[in-house]
Amino acid sequence: MIPVRSVLCALPISGRTILRTYATSATAPPIQLFGVDGTYASALFTASAKESTLPATDKALTSLSSLLSKEKELANVLGNPALSAADKKVVVDVLSKSVSSPTVSNLLSVLSDNNRLGLLPEIIAKFGTLMSAYSGEVEATITSAAPLDSKILTRIESAIAKSSFVGAGKKLKVSNKVNPDILGGVVVEVGDRTVDLSISSKIARLNTLISEAV
Repeated sequence: MIPVRSVLCALPISGRTILRTYATSATAPPIQLFGVDGTYASALFTASAKESTLPATDKALTSLSSLLSKEKELANVLGNPALSAADKKVVVDVLSKSVSSPTVSNLLSVLSDNNRLGLLPEIIAKFGTLMSAYSGEVEATITSAAPLDSKILTRIESAIAKSSFVGAGKKLKVSNKVNPDILGGVVVEVGDRTVDLSISSKIARLNTLISEAV
């Protein structure tokens, strides 16, 4: 049995059941997300909205996110496909008690049953995106090879705010992420949309064209 300290997250309940149950709810996520993590996050949002527990669910997930950051062994446990049924039960029980949220406990059960515990960090992030959209915020991440000057960041933020990526009446929340691997230029992510204007991307496209021409 895995030690309690290393226990991270799990989820029992059939994923298909929870999705079917809440797919008919009148309360839908504010924006469409893609990918398996987006599907789980959307189902969780709908379930929480139906039960009027969105703030509580958001708080519980924030707590789990903090736990994942502090417990470095947590990611390894969550992503271990060889966890036994007994270990998964320990994970679900411990995490459920730590957040005291029935809705999140159900999510953990679903992830456990479907061997998706490793997706928990991504699901938490996607749920955060949904909550931002729900409160009228649109999150945008600008990735650059080096920290951007405040004036340049403001200009890019202004351009994004005027684009079709941000709806009327929405508040734009921008963050600057640094990744030297892109070499230069920027990669702009708004919700599930990405505009890649990086030098590394341009080089990759050029190499493809050269390879096709040879």
